[in-house]
Amino acid sequence: MGRAAGLGISAAVATSLAANGAFADEKPKKGGHLILGLDGASSTDNLDPITYVVTFQYTLGYQWGNSLVELTENGGLSPELAESWEPDPTATKWVFKLRKGVEFHNGKELTTDDVLYTLNYHRGPDSKSPAKAFFEPVADIKATGKHEFVLTLKAPNADAPYIFSDYHLLMMPDKGDPKAGMGTGGYAIESFQPGVKAVTKRNPNYWKDERAFVDSIETIGLNDPTARLNALQSGAVHFINRVDPKIVPLLKSSGRVKVVDVPSAGYYCFPMRCTIPPFDNKDLRLALKYAMDRKKMIKLILGGYGVEGNDHPVSSLDRFYAADIPQHSYDPDKARFHYQKSGHSGGIGLKVTDGAFPGAVGAATIYREDAAKAGITINIDRVPDDGYWSDVWLKAPFCASYWAGRPTADMMMALSYLSTAPWNESDWKRPQFDKLLIQARGELDNTKRKQMYRELQAMISDDAGVIVPMFNDYLFGSVNNLTGLKPTPVFVGYRIAEQLHFT
Repeated sequence: MGRAAGLGISAAVATSLAANGAFADEKPKKGGHLILGLDGASSTDNLDPITYVVTFQYTLGYQWGNSLVELTENGGLSPELAESWEPDPTATKWVFKLRKGVEFHNGKELTTDDVLYTLNYHRGPDSKSPAKAFFEPVADIKATGKHEFVLTLKAPNADAPYIFSDYHLLMMPDKGDPKAGMGTGGYAIESFQPGVKAVTKRNPNYWKDERAFVDSIETIGLNDPTARLNALQSGAVHFINRVDPKIVPLLKSSGRVKVVDVPSAGYYCFPMRCTIPPFDNKDLRLALKYAMDRKKMIKLILGGYGVEGNDHPVSSLDRFYAADIPQHSYDPDKARFHYQKSGHSGGIGLKVTDGAFPGAVGAATIYREDAAKAGITINIDRVPDDGYWSDVWLKAPFCASYWAGRPTADMMMALSYLSTAPWNESDWKRPQFDKLLIQARGELDNTKRKQMYRELQAMISDDAGVIVPMFNDYLFGSVNNLTGLKPTPVFVGYRIAEQLHFT
């Protein structure tokens, strides 16, 4: 508990981690073949970081690649490929110094040429990268030495280094093929079968002495939660993500496997495309928000492993979280009022799959029943897991979705609510919001900045097209002789491959 408090981890997180033995041992054992069973695999997958949208891809990415900075357990930053960063007095210019002696899997030394190639690949004018939104405040990135570059911003931003913690920004060799999976990470790609599995082998020249303990890793795509559970219990895999909360008591009582519970900034949601009728009507959107019983969902879908959301993406773990915004609670009368005011009649189609988040179909069923009490008909269209993120998400008028959260409120909003954001899943565009978001990131007075973020959260909650009913804990299952998970408030578990080891 003392170590956790020193890191700034909440009591709830610290208690959970201590109870589950999640902290790494002092002297981890090396060796062995680790098998991961993860959701999100698709036949359309490839190794290009621009295409990464789900857990399977993120986790595989961090096997072959590294970022410039890494998130710590208390939500701060620690050096990774960048060993240091310093701002000028205005926080508009940042000098980054790279770690020396780092090699790619092909033996090439990491230099600023590789960093600029990678960053420009994501920020270029024709780039389709989701990370491109983070570079809108950037005026220039210029090499000032073999192992040094300067980031110049259009306006001050005290949180600028957090940009480089994004899992899309895995450093690649200059002019290399982004689909090659060639990086500086702890494991090199041996084979990759989209939608099926990937096999990686430990990089003998890995620059992190304290990471990457096993000899090889097999990452298997197991999108079905029952299949993941069966694989863990049978010993076919050693570690799974997204354990169904309803079976946690059963797993804990079995004694054969263990469960790790990590409160997080991640959330489950239902985005509506604001440019497509009837979701282009604010009253219709409000009706659907008031028609959802969030407390019931947390109890029945999360098994209590989560907290209530208020239709914006900033969690209570964030320093700029606005707790005083009026809560959208289940209110059939308000929902009926706004629904009738919208002028819409007929059913509302909702595409859903448990591949969107564990229990998504069940959540949609609960929603349908509660919305009916307000006179709103929800028609559930259950679609296949495979291809959901490429064929349904960002395309369907109304669907299920989830987010892992982001290290800062600015990054979360810039990625999912800024008008130009590639992952603006509700297609909600408000010039006033865009202007205030840009002003907030440049405000160095934290009191003023907090008020700005409060206004931004209120705008999203009241007007935007995403229903955020719950922030979810992350539930992992593993065999008893596996340990080492060092979770962060966001991107929970994405770096497990280089953390886990057998005892």
